[in-house]
Amino acid sequence: MAEIRSIVNQVLSQLGASREARYYLKQFSSNDSSQFAVIKIGGAVMDEQLGELAAALAFLRNLGLMPIILHGAGPQLDKALESASIVTQKRQGLRVTTPEVMAVARPVIYRANRKLVYALEEQGVRAQGIQHGVFECDYLNKKELGLVGQIQRVDLEAVRDVAQRGILPVVACLGENPTGQVMNLNADIAARELIWAVEPHKIIFLTGTGGLLDEHGRIISSISLRTDLEYLLKQDWVHSGMRLKIEQISRLLDGLPDTASVSITSVENLTRELFTHRGAGTLIRKGESIIEHHNFSPQEQEMAVKLLEQSFGRRLGEDYFDDLPLECVLRSESYGAMAIVLKGVDGLPYLDKFAVTPEAQGAGLGAAVWQALIQRCPALYWRSRAANPVTRWYFEQADTAFSEDQWVAFSIGIRDFGQLERCKVDSLQRAESWVEEAEHD
Repeated sequence: MAEIRSIVNQVLSQLGASREARYYLKQFSSNDSSQFAVIKIGGAVMDEQLGELAAALAFLRNLGLMPIILHGAGPQLDKALESASIVTQKRQGLRVTTPEVMAVARPVIYRANRKLVYALEEQGVRAQGIQHGVFECDYLNKKELGLVGQIQRVDLEAVRDVAQRGILPVVACLGENPTGQVMNLNADIAARELIWAVEPHKIIFLTGTGGLLDEHGRIISSISLRTDLEYLLKQDWVHSGMRLKIEQISRLLDGLPDTASVSITSVENLTRELFTHRGAGTLIRKGESIIEHHNFSPQEQEMAVKLLEQSFGRRLGEDYFDDLPLECVLRSESYGAMAIVLKGVDGLPYLDKFAVTPEAQGAGLGAAVWQALIQRCPALYWRSRAANPVTRWYFEQADTAFSEDQWVAFSIGIRDFGQLERCKVDSLQRAESWVEEAEHD
């Protein structure tokens, strides 16, 4: 018991947000052990970060959590085929798997599976490789693709048996047809079918980039498919692998409840992704519609006050909505997240309030509203107290930041230095909107 308490204290101290961590630890622990999470690991992560990966997974296991691990071995297979002087052919993003390719692929995938199991055991975690018997397949297109499988059924008996004995299941991307022919499987497709069968609480894709990147190379914190998918697929910078990944995840989520989401993150940020509201990486979900309006009806004002006061933990001044120079209001359908944008200097929009409930942060609604905000207002300025926990996140989103006393003034998309100065002065001199001095604004 003392050892478990020590581990819990360790994770809480690492995260610096004990209430959030306890909230998620309680949530995860209340589920069936094999439904906690499916973690899909890219071959590059296996190749380059095996030690860190094993340590991160061992950390979860020591907390009493049981993720189902599914891994690929694409980069390793590419190297092995090159060494064997076998040319890699791909059609529609899938590797053409001749008998010669399969003769190389099987030992490569077995080896990758064993390496991860051994690495976990070195961390003191019992793990077992499951290389066969999970995916029952037929030929996807025998003439064009050879021994590439189309998954017909997922058999979870071996996975559940291993998990129920307290052993971490490590599943390889190989399938078999009813006669026992081994077939190659695309890792993302195998992950999708496994996830549909398990319906886990969390779905994690571990990648080297730690998330999907925007046109500036920054991680996109959230994608709400209902509001962002069409926009993203029209962008020139969304192509090849990123486009395919988004489309596959969209299809994956189509087969799951509306509350499901997919987190794309890095090994080093896995703990933050699981145990904090804001996470770390790209959170993709079906999402709620983000609604824009330009005034507050009495009912909307009542809902807004409730959200603002719950989010900030302070009482809003009764005259806050009087003559409010609204540019726009963006909110989620459920009123879990809201941005109130006012008309600022030089006609620029000023973000006056950005409020998100803890539950909405965990569901990605805050990031979804933020994404809609940046699309709606590509030039924007705002302020935040230096002590506000969200200020660190604002630094990551902003183009510029000016600190003065207890405040930090931020901006996005404003290039003129004179305009930046006017925005800074305007934001820092604005009056308080709370009845008592607030910790956050």
